[in-house]
Amino acid sequence: MSEAAAVTDITEEDRLRAQLYDFLAMLLAHPPNADRLKQTAGLSGDDSDLGQAMQAMARVAAATSETAVRSEFNKLFIGLGRGELLPYASYYLTGFLNEKPLAQLRADMARNRISRAPNVYEPEDNIASLLEMMAGLILGRFGAPAPLDEQKTFWNRHIGPWAEHFFTDLEAAKNSVFYAPVGTAGRVFMGIEREGFRMLSG
Repeated sequence: MSEAAAVTDITEEDRLRAQLYDFLAMLLAHPPNADRLKQTAGLSGDDSDLGQAMQAMARVAAATSETAVRSEFNKLFIGLGRGELLPYASYYLTGFLNEKPLAQLRADMARNRISRAPNVYEPEDNIASLLEMMAGLILGRFGAPAPLDEQKTFWNRHIGPWAEHFFTDLEAAKNSVFYAPVGTAGRVFMGIEREGFRMLSG
C-alpha cells in the first residue's frame, strides 16, 4: 500500500500527531533554513501548553536568522568534540553511546521493516530519527499504519523512557534560544503522548 493510500485511513488526530512528530524531527535533524524559519514564524497556537509553546517558537523564529540558528544548532548538538547535548537514547539511558538501547532499537526497526537512510551516519537512536520513525508508524510509511497498541509499544521502548528528559534539557540548555521553545513543545507533546498511551487498555 502506498503512503498516500494509507493516509486516507488515518484519523485527523493521528495525522496531526504525525505532522508534529515530523516537524520536531526535522528541526532536530538539521538547523532550519530561511524558508523553514519563515514557515515556523507563521505558526499559531491556542491557549493550551502546546499551543503556547508553538506561539513562542513562532515569535523566536521571526526574530532569528538562518546563520544564528545554524550556530545555535552546532553549539547544542555538534560542538568541538561534542555539543552541549547528546540527543541519543543510549546516552540518556546508560550514560554511553551505542549501548543496549540502540541494539534493541535496531531489532525493532528490522521487525517493523524500518531501514536506515543511506546518507545518515549517526546512530539510529538519535531523537530526530526516533520521532521520524513514530511519524512513519502512524502514517504507514513502513507498510500498513501501525495500530495504537503497536505505536504504544514502540514509544514505550524507545521514546518514552528518555525523550521528556531530553526536551527538558533542551529547554534549559545554555545555548538554546530558538531551540528553547522547541524543547518546550517537545516536552509538552511527549507528556500528551504518554497520557494518551496510558489510557489505552492493556
